[in-house]
Amino acid sequence: MNLTYSVIATRRSALWLVATAAFSSAAMAQQNPMQIDVTGSRESASSILTPTKILQGNELQDKLGTTLGATIGNELGVSQTGYGLGASRPVMRGLEGARVQILQNGLSVGDVSAISADHAVASPVANARQIEILRGAAALLYGSGSSGGLVNIVNDRILTTLPGKATGAVNTSYDTVSNGRAASGVIEGSVGSVAVHVDTAINNNQNYRIPGNSTLAPGGWPIGPYEGETAPNYTGKLPNSFNNQNNLGVGASYIGKSGYTGISVERLNNNYGIPTPEGGFINQSQNRYDFQHQTRDPFAGFSSIKFSAANGNYNHTEFKTSGEAAAVWKNIANEFRLELAHKQFMGWKGTFGAQVTNSSMEATEVESGSYAILPSTKTNSNALFWIEEGRWGALQGNLGLRYDNVGQKPNLATEFEAPYYAGPGAAPLAPGLQNRNFNLLSYSAGGLWNFANGYGTGLSYTVSQRAPSAPELYSYGVHEATATFVVGNSNLNKETSHNLELNIQKTLGKVKGKVNVYLNKFNNYIYGYYLPNEYAGAEDDELFNVVQYQQAAATIKGAEGELTYNWGNVGSGARLFADASQGSFDAGGNLPLQPAPRVGVQVAHQKNGWLANASYTYSFQQNRLADWEVGPTPSYNLLNAGLSYTEKINKVSWTGYMMLRNILNDDIRYATTPMAVRLYAPQPGRSLMVGVRANF
Repeated sequence: MNLTYSVIATRRSALWLVATAAFSSAAMAQQNPMQIDVTGSRESASSILTPTKILQGNELQDKLGTTLGATIGNELGVSQTGYGLGASRPVMRGLEGARVQILQNGLSVGDVSAISADHAVASPVANARQIEILRGAAALLYGSGSSGGLVNIVNDRILTTLPGKATGAVNTSYDTVSNGRAASGVIEGSVGSVAVHVDTAINNNQNYRIPGNSTLAPGGWPIGPYEGETAPNYTGKLPNSFNNQNNLGVGASYIGKSGYTGISVERLNNNYGIPTPEGGFINQSQNRYDFQHQTRDPFAGFSSIKFSAANGNYNHTEFKTSGEAAAVWKNIANEFRLELAHKQFMGWKGTFGAQVTNSSMEATEVESGSYAILPSTKTNSNALFWIEEGRWGALQGNLGLRYDNVGQKPNLATEFEAPYYAGPGAAPLAPGLQNRNFNLLSYSAGGLWNFANGYGTGLSYTVSQRAPSAPELYSYGVHEATATFVVGNSNLNKETSHNLELNIQKTLGKVKGKVNVYLNKFNNYIYGYYLPNEYAGAEDDELFNVVQYQQAAATIKGAEGELTYNWGNVGSGARLFADASQGSFDAGGNLPLQPAPRVGVQVAHQKNGWLANASYTYSFQQNRLADWEVGPTPSYNLLNAGLSYTEKINKVSWTGYMMLRNILNDDIRYATTPMAVRLYAPQPGRSLMVGVRANF
């Protein structure tokens, strides 16, 4: 949103936790349903047809974690994976990986986090202006196959308006559970018609403390049924759970009467541990360059034309516990977008445009110089998209259409090595190396009826097609971070999801609420199947489950809802919420890595600069596991609380705060995390964070 940091952070919303944050997007949708742009150039909003959550201001600051998943993992319908403090990606309505697209300022992050849960998202959240969650028709603007939705991290490095004066913010904190020290800062100003933005952040966390034992069962859990080996069992601090991150971003933009033109540069460094029995750590870095240009009212009948481009040079090196470099991953990604928004015509407003994306990904073994898991692969995508939304009195409607052509081109000269060891049964067959091309058509239609003042109900239907990713097609090799030998399937077909969703909401009065019910049916759902009797490893004492990508018809159904109550103008409020989803194969059996149902309550109270809040979430036991998953995943109780005080001194707004997390010191394990970590590494135990923020 086009708000300076001083405005966002100095005003303490009394009900940021319980009402405003939960329903601000729905309320804005009633007033201006067409503003579904998520690039930060104008205010984000969406109708009930595309349920949207916008984290910003104090709510975002108080929920901020070391990773994107930890920051938004307790939002309605959103859970997370958990690889220590370094890597955590959002899981939305039971869908993860390539089905949940991550954007930065409306363009792809360009990392490899969608490939595996141990790969961190290469977009820091410490200085994010806001984080947005979109689904349905709005998601079709930004990519195909986002059947779970998309998350956009907005840092406004390319400013779209001139700041009236220099503004900025600094934040520093200390966390007891990991001896964590964090500091961040942002400053914005202008010189003539040029707006300038600079932000930086440092986050250093040591191995964190855990409640009880590291392994899920006393005595360790078996790595393989034939050898009877067990993983080490730790208490106290969890080895290889640390995270050290720093980043710097600089942007400048020329602001004219009819638009703006800007560029930005970012450098990210991230060093984090992999808390598995094998251990190890990853050194991650990325250089990113962005360009944006927008002209308002370029010609008759159109409100804006916008061009965006980004280049990312990403790499990470995977190290063994001994410090020996094992593999290097690289990804060079380029993206170009052209968007043209037209003014209202016969009740409709819309945006159409084109998008070109290409990437070159490779993984190399340091010792041999040959491929590691994945041969060098080039991915090219060309897309056209068109979104329309109209309003006629109490009725709203939207339509979305997207066409993509995706090509996958692996290095055909790659020679796959046979697995060093295979247990009972035939050795896994290597995937065939062949170029693949996919034509994808995605579309969405929906309607909203405001049948009474403050009451509305909506129905939407979205078809989303996704091309198999390069790792799903061509992987072949050991991946120690997930304790698996991964085998791709070059014969995979495109994946198609059919999502039907019903929404009911109440947006006015002291009591507000909403309920979403959805059914998502998949043709050719792509998943990693654990072969029951096969193991592979580089040495005799390294045994791994063999996982091969397969396809099957599948269904995910679920519901989510929340209810808030505000005590007039006394600065108090409460929120009840719950979400649940269930994924299964149509032929029988459960989908892997499905989140457990949750219920919770939040309360907040503000008076005379003081803000106190508390939240409690109960996650049920997850016993609906895939046939090859070890479980069940136990239930847990998560109790958090916070207290802050804000006072303005000499035009600077100072906030001192403390946050207690996992007060009950409960053993928390996410059912959405792969078994290699879920069974071995719980989430952090009880922690106290103290900090100071200043805004000017």
